[in-house]
Amino acid sequence: MRLSMGLSKLPMSKLPALKVLAMLALAVSVSACSMFRSKHDTIDNMPVDALYDNAHASMVNADYAAASKAYQRLIARFPSGEYNEQAQLDLAYSQYKDNQPDDALSTVNRFIKTYPTNKHVDYAYYLRGLINFDRTSGVIERYIGRGGSEARRDQGYNLQAFDDFSELSRRFPDSAYTADARQRMIYLRNVLAQFEINVAEFYLRNKAYIAAADRSQYVIEHYQQAPQAGDALAILSRSYLALDQKALADQSRQVLALNYPNHPYLTDAKWPHAPSTLRKLVPFSGHH
Repeated sequence: MRLSMGLSKLPMSKLPALKVLAMLALAVSVSACSMFRSKHDTIDNMPVDALYDNAHASMVNADYAAASKAYQRLIARFPSGEYNEQAQLDLAYSQYKDNQPDDALSTVNRFIKTYPTNKHVDYAYYLRGLINFDRTSGVIERYIGRGGSEARRDQGYNLQAFDDFSELSRRFPDSAYTADARQRMIYLRNVLAQFEINVAEFYLRNKAYIAAADRSQYVIEHYQQAPQAGDALAILSRSYLALDQKALADQSRQVLALNYPNHPYLTDAKWPHAPSTLRKLVPFSGHH
């Protein structure tokens, strides 16, 4: 009775305050439970959709190492399904952006082999080309851009990238990625042609005329649309002259004049000139 009477004497003005305090206590309790759960929600126990969102957020924020780790965990925990397939593609991209080309190539090749009919497989072919396309760039070129130095490197990856983009263009001519792939193929064709010209010039300067002619002929046969085809004809003409094959030299010169009437060799029989000692000291000048 006393308890009851005590309650009955409680001023009515204080009841709303008690309700507010009760609601506040409940909110704090819920918040604490939520915080407690969030500390334990890791990539090892998140549901698949939350785990994918976590990985994707890391990728969008350019934290590619964290993204790769989360995608790999998703793939291991959920070995099938739509999330798994998309995670494999995103993992390959994250590894590529994290400068892990071997891992990225392995991931994308596995995706292409496992899911050849996936609706995004055209992107997988495109990404494979990008991975190889960037593998020949050194650290400096990544900051200052690609330049003539690339035409002096081993061309294995450039050849592979060309084949990757070519396969994409052949298999998926209407893909959203095909137009860019074809532009990259043109660039790679010119790089590959310039590499051959650099070697041909080296042979020419060292009086290895047969080797210079062979390299030039290779450019003419395989890279006819490249602008370096004119240089190849000029070096071929000079090589034939040095080999005392005047008729072949004149024929090469005539073809050069017909297709490249402004080529410097037509007015300067000693083109290409040997680089100066000073030019040899200039980094990325192509004469090392």
